[in-house]
Order: sequence, then structure tokens, then C-alpha cells
Amino acid sequence: MPERLSARAMLDLVTDDDTFTELPSPIREYTPDGPLSWQGYDASRARAAARTGERESVVCGTGSVEGTRAVLIAFEFGFLGGSLGERTGDRLEAAYTHAREHRLPVVPLVATGGSRMQEGMLALTQLQRVARQSVLTREAGLPQIAVLRDPTTGGGWATLGAGADVILALPGAQVGFAGSRVRPPDADPAAYTAEAQVTAGAADAVVPPAELRGVLGLWLRLLAGGPARQGTPPGPPRPLGAAGEPGAPQPPSPAGVEPAPVPAALGATGLPRTGWAAVQRARSPERPRAQAYLDACFTRRAALSGDRCGGSDPDGMLCGFGERDGRTVAYAAQTGAATRPAGYRTAARLVRLADRLGIPVLTLVDTPGAANDAEAERQGAGAAIADLFGAVAAARVPVTTLVVGEGGSGGALALAAPGNTWATPDSYFSVIAPELAAAILKRAPEEVEATAEQLRIRPQDLLELGVIRGIVDHP
Repeated sequence: MPERLSARAMLDLVTDDDTFTELPSPIREYTPDGPLSWQGYDASRARAAARTGERESVVCGTGSVEGTRAVLIAFEFGFLGGSLGERTGDRLEAAYTHAREHRLPVVPLVATGGSRMQEGMLALTQLQRVARQSVLTREAGLPQIAVLRDPTTGGGWATLGAGADVILALPGAQVGFAGSRVRPPDADPAAYTAEAQVTAGAADAVVPPAELRGVLGLWLRLLAGGPARQGTPPGPPRPLGAAGEPGAPQPPSPAGVEPAPVPAALGATGLPRTGWAAVQRARSPERPRAQAYLDACFTRRAALSGDRCGGSDPDGMLCGFGERDGRTVAYAAQTGAATRPAGYRTAARLVRLADRLGIPVLTLVDTPGAANDAEAERQGAGAAIADLFGAVAAARVPVTTLVVGEGGSGGALALAAPGNTWATPDSYFSVIAPELAAAILKRAPEEVEATAEQLRIRPQDLLELGVIRGIVDHP
């Protein structure tokens, strides 16, 4: 079992020295033994207070994490198992309200067994209060970054934890809707861990305690803008070069967010002579992949993982937020492999989060197509691709796309920005792979190269057809 730190110890672990200030606690009228007159409830609370030094199961306040201010909500598991009651709900509501009034991100440091039985249904309905506060904070464009401690179960996991934009967890933490005492007797305990939740796409990363402040600080800097921009509306976009110039940003969007710059090409510079040559160059194992482009684009970055629906696609889609020239840019990058449904759903999750926070998006297209095996169909491939198409189409922030390798059919197009897609010289984009096109047309295998030429899939063909805006590093 991992070490269970107290609420104050957790706050000391993640906040900069001498920056945490506790918020005033709302005062609720005293009722002997609580709203249900549960005999012995007052005595239980008194013992919990004496043992922990706290008067409730959460400590709420403001503090800095690596220089970025935030509202922090630390659960005290030693106080009745970190359970939620009416007074807990009062504190949580006050903390979220303070965050919105002062334009601060919210960081729940969760360790709870769920709702407080001694307050019955009135305790359970606190989850509705928490959910509403989370939604209001989300609509205000403020990020929520949760840290899952041991244990994080019940309604606390299903609201403050799983409802956050980014979910970090401590190693070995017990995480699951069902607590250890209410699970089926034959349940596999390994399924109720932080590591299992990351594998299942329900959390983003497991972070050792010694690294937590740095990782949390990076996320806050990327999503909340750092100390220089907190609490102030975004200013007008700065001029950065002529529109349409490869490598330069495009005009600001109606939302007032400056688009991400188009990355420079890292591979071959000359244009392919034939369609089949374009295909061969894009499929070459020597061609730079997404990881190389992300390394070149960003000085620092933090990865999102998982679709929040039970899956992840680490081999097919890389998603996250990075820092470029002092600005935050969201990225979703295909890796050259067939993209699985979880990859599309993770990318859609990223685009919607970036749109809500006013952060521009960069997408890198590189896939032979969507995964088309039977398991992909069972996982909802069509719906996942449709969801990503919809997220990109609905985005109010600008989306910039660079095709860096294979652009295979709708599985690639779902990630592409309409009207703001660029291509590298060693890429292609096609309605379907030339081999599959030849097969559908009942052509012989030796006609694949001619079919590739007919499809007009070279970068220069795409530019002439108006499919892309330009070829990077070419006039």
C-alpha cells in the first residue's frame, strides 16, 4: 500500500514554499449528530478532528505550483475516510466559486472513500453540487487538473477525479468507483489501481511523489498560461509575418487566438516526380515521424493519454500540449501506424479541451488509414472518426495541419483542418491507398503505379487541386 499523506503534507508537497493560504470555511448551522440525527456522529467527527487537526475532510485554499497560482482542494483521508458530507460540499462550492471569481485553475488532490453514510442521501447529493461547480468552472474556460491519491473511490472519483480535464495519479493508488469493501469477492484488485486506469484510458499519467510538483507545475503553466497571463484576458495577436508564408502563422481566428505556426519539413526537400514515388517516400522507414516533429516544435510538452471510454492508442496517436516560443499549442499527431478508435477519441478530447481553453491546435497527419480489423469495428471506429470530424469542424480556435507522411483516406482527413492544411515534400494524401484503389477497380497488381498517378496524390497535385494551402519549404 502506498504511503497515505495527510492533506497538509500533500499541499506542502505540491505548492511553492509559503504560498498556500487557506480559504475561509462557510458556516453551516449546527445540527446535533447531523441531518439524520445519526447517534454517535458528533463523537466520530470529534475524534477525527482530534486525530487529524482538521474540522472537515477537505482543506481548500490558494497557492502557487512552480509559479502558477491555483485553487487547491486537498482531501484528508484521516477525517472519516475523506468522505463527502454537507459541510464538505459547502467548502468545495466555495473553492470553485473563488476559482471562477479570480480566474484560477482548480487542482483537486483527491483521497476519499465516497459519500458519508451518517448523512445519507443528503451526503450523496453533494456529488450533484460538485458536478455543477465543475461544469460552471469548465464553461468559464478554466482548467481542472486532478491528482489521484490512495484511495480515490466512489463519488469522489466519479466527480472531482474523473471529471477533471487532466488526471494524474500517484503510483499504486487505489482508484475505482467501487471501494475495496464493496467489490465482488472475485474482483481482480489489479483493475482498481492508478496504473490500470492509465492503461484503460481513464487517467493520463502515473507520477511519483518526488516529480509531482514539477509535472503539475508544467500542466498548470501550459493550460492556465503561467503567472504572467493569469487573471487577464488575452491581448490582441501580434503580427508574425505574411499570411500564407510557410512556417509562419496564419491570420488570427474570429476567436482572437493566434494559429499555431506551420512546422518546417524535416525530411526530403525535392518534390516527387510520380505518384508512386510520393507513396514510396512517405512509407520510407528513414522519413521523420511525429516524435521528431514534436521534438523540433516544442521546448516542453505534456502528454494526454486515453479516450476516457476505456481505451488508449499510444502507438497510433500522440496528444498533448506543448510550449513554443512562450505560447501553448495543443497537438494531435498520428505516428505512421493505423489509427485505432481510441486514438480518434483521444484526439477529439484534445481538440475540445483546447477549444474551451482558447489554445490553438496543431495536427500532424501520418497514417495509412484507420484500423479496419474486427476489433476496431467493435470499438466503434466509425463513431470515433465521426466524433473527431465533428470536433475539428466545431472548433472556434484555429487548427493548423501538416501532412508529414501518409494521408490515407478518411482516417487521415478526420485530423485535417479544412482550409489550413499543409504538406511536406515527402508526403501524400489520397482518397484511398493506390493498392486498394487498384483492387477495387479490378486492376492487375502491375497497374498500381499507374493508379497512383491517376489519383494525383503528390504534394504538388494537392496544391494544384486546392486540397492544401502549401508545401512547406517550397514556394
